[in-house]
This record gives sequence, C-alpha cells and structure tokens, in this order.
Amino acid sequence: MNLFSTNGKKFKTVIEKNTFYFFNPIFQEKYESYINSLTETLLVLKNQLETEGIKKEIFEKLLEDKSNGLRALLALTGFSNENLKRLITVIRIIENSELSKLVYKGKWIEKEKLTEIEEWSDAKIIKLVAENPYFRKGIVNIFFEGSTIPVLADTLPLFELKKLSISKLKFETSAMIDTLVRYKEKGSYSGKAENNPEFLLKNILEKLNLTFEKGDLTELLKNEKVAKRTMDFIIPNKKKPKIIIESSFLVTTSSGQGDKSKTEGNINGLIKKYYPKAKFIGFVDGIGWYVRKGDLQRMVSAYDDVFTFHKSELERFEKFLLKAIIL
Repeated sequence: MNLFSTNGKKFKTVIEKNTFYFFNPIFQEKYESYINSLTETLLVLKNQLETEGIKKEIFEKLLEDKSNGLRALLALTGFSNENLKRLITVIRIIENSELSKLVYKGKWIEKEKLTEIEEWSDAKIIKLVAENPYFRKGIVNIFFEGSTIPVLADTLPLFELKKLSISKLKFETSAMIDTLVRYKEKGSYSGKAENNPEFLLKNILEKLNLTFEKGDLTELLKNEKVAKRTMDFIIPNKKKPKIIIESSFLVTTSSGQGDKSKTEGNINGLIKKYYPKAKFIGFVDGIGWYVRKGDLQRMVSAYDDVFTFHKSELERFEKFLLKAIIL
C-alpha cells in the first residue's frame, strides 16, 4: 500500500467516523445536575426576595448555607469566577479606606507584603466564604455597592463594573437581559482592536507622526529563523530600527509566563547582536504580572526600559519617544 492510499484511508476514516461534537454521557449527567442545582438555588432566592424584599442578609445567608451559593451569585450577575479572583487580589493590593470599609478588609486578611502577594486559589476563597462572616459581608457589599466606589470605578472596565448592580440582584427583567447580552458579547468585546492595549500605543505613535512597522526584524528573519519574533512596533522600520516595542498586558496568570519572560531575554540578546544601537522597550502591565513576581523580574530585565499603561507612564513614554527620535 503506497503512502497516498494510506493517507486516503486515514482521511476517509476521519470523514466517515466523525463524531462532530465529543461528549462524555456520564460527565454530561453530572454537570447537568450541577446546572439544575444552581437554577433551583436561584429560583428559591428569587421567591425569598419577592416575599421578604431585597436584603443583604439574605445573600449573606445564601453564601453561608449553600455550597454553590457563590457560584449562584456569580451566575445571577454574570460576573465570572476569574474576574472575582482578580478583584479580590486588587482589593488586597489597594489601600483605600472607603473600599476597605466596604469589604471589611481588616477582618479577613492580615497585612501582606506587596512583593509577596499571589493570587488566591478557588479553594481558599470558598473556605473563606464558608468560615468568615466578614468575608461574606464584603463579597455581598461588592455586588450591592461596588459600582459606587470611585477606586473600583477607576480600576474595573465599565463592561465589568456594570455587572455590580443591585438591579441584577433584584432579578429585574432588564438586568437579566443585560446579563445575557454581556455574556453573549464578551468574546466580541474582548476581541475588539480598540480594547487592545496595542491600539493605545498605535494612537500615540500616530499622534507623534512617527513611522513604524510590525512584523519580523530583517536580520533576525534572515539569520535566526528559529528564534525570530514578530514585533509589535518597530520604529521607523524593520531594516533600520531605532526603537523596538513589545507589549504584554495580562489579567490572568499561566505557566507560560515563565517561558515568555525567558524568550524576551533571548530576543534582547539577538537585538543587541544585530541592532546594537536600537532600544528594546517593553510594556508590561496587568494583574497577571503583578502576582508572578519571579517571572516579572525576568521579564523586565529583558528590556532597556519598561512602561505600563498608567497615565503618567504613557506621558513618560511620549517624552522618551521624542527624545530618542531626536537623538
């Protein structure tokens, strides 16, 4: 049997025996039970609120008595578990009296060194919900009043801040429709170019009338094919770069951050080899880097200078560009 006929047989197998969607029936039944449990929990909550009126104590009791209470609250508001973890980390980091009072911060957390803060696991959060009444009160207060706290309004994207609405807790029809729409459009929202940090950098470069390109650096493409990298911004062009900019904004953590930081270090070495006069600049920002200090240390060491997307840093970046281009 020749290679063509062998591949043809394999191709035919995939076409004729395709299952289209994989699912494990046993898992499906278990997960359907979980979904039904959340649904029933929310229906009971809705009836209770209609009978007794909306009270924080009802939601605190939900978190205390129901093992799926926190999940039910997140489902009701459309606030994802990942975003809750990010928000808890932000609360631990930020020193703001109004926010600390709202969430009873001093009652569920000891003083932490900012250099040692790491993101809490789901298990730790669930344990705190079950054991600490002040943590439960704080979580409920976030969903009742979080959108009124200026520091959260300045920190959370409006798309997420709108989920912290008392109207959602009341099961109001318009709020439920809003949750459905935001859930449906989440992927589209995240993928919009205008919502990408690189879009902001592009605007700055265009405002300053700077010529730039994206893609592979000419010498790296020619001589280092394995190690070549597509660069976010190359000023003024790939052949004779003066400034090379890479952007990494992470709101989640992953094991890949370690690999990325090592890769950037290697790229820095190649840039110094082929373009000794060029500046390699990094935009490194987001809570994903904040809680991975070791990877962050390696990442920033790969660049000649590092900026964040903070307003003052963007202003510093503009001054850096103007000075670098003049020189």
